[in-house]
Amino acid sequence: MALILNIDTATEHASVSLSGDGQIIQFLESPDQKNHAAFVQPAIRELMQLTGIGFKQLDAIAVSGGPGSYTGLRVGLASAKGICYACKKPLIMINTLLVMALSLKDSVEKMESSNFCPMIDARRNEVFTALYNPNLQELMPPQALILSETAFDIFLDKGKVIFGGSGALKAGKVITHDNAVFLQIKNSPAQLGNLAEQAFNAGRFADLAYTEPFYCKEFFSAVV
Repeated sequence: MALILNIDTATEHASVSLSGDGQIIQFLESPDQKNHAAFVQPAIRELMQLTGIGFKQLDAIAVSGGPGSYTGLRVGLASAKGICYACKKPLIMINTLLVMALSLKDSVEKMESSNFCPMIDARRNEVFTALYNPNLQELMPPQALILSETAFDIFLDKGKVIFGGSGALKAGKVITHDNAVFLQIKNSPAQLGNLAEQAFNAGRFADLAYTEPFYCKEFFSAVV
């Protein structure tokens, strides 16, 4: 059984959790996206105290690596790397959209033939998104997408697509296809813990020195 510390600061809801064999042992979360940097380190300390588990007992550190909030991604990965370096533990990085897709799948178990489209609001009329089949295999790779009414017609014409996440709120105003289903979901630590366990068992570890957040698109700032 792998004992994994999971860190998710990629979206509006931040969480830290401990999982064993893919099942959540304990977790703490915060709904304040502007406060993720202040939340994560104290929450990790509190989590370890609550469970009585020491850092040396951990088998790995997992982090939701993006896309998502640029600041949130940096905070989460920096925290994960720091613990990995200090405790000599492997790093696991899970795509945030895949975590969201599993959350969508867990929410609609009866719609087994549906495809899943997580969306993160990327401001204006853009979203970070990807498309997954019922087995969570990529049908459309993670990307920054400008929303349009027909953007997903090639998939919607073939069957149901379940959209969810902060970006789905505005997508629902643009995409009107009969096979489009829009859900309001909040990731729970369970999905990240599940995927982290799978990655650990498969030996899918990230390079501590060179791994960077998956921003999905370049960050630009105005030069004054």
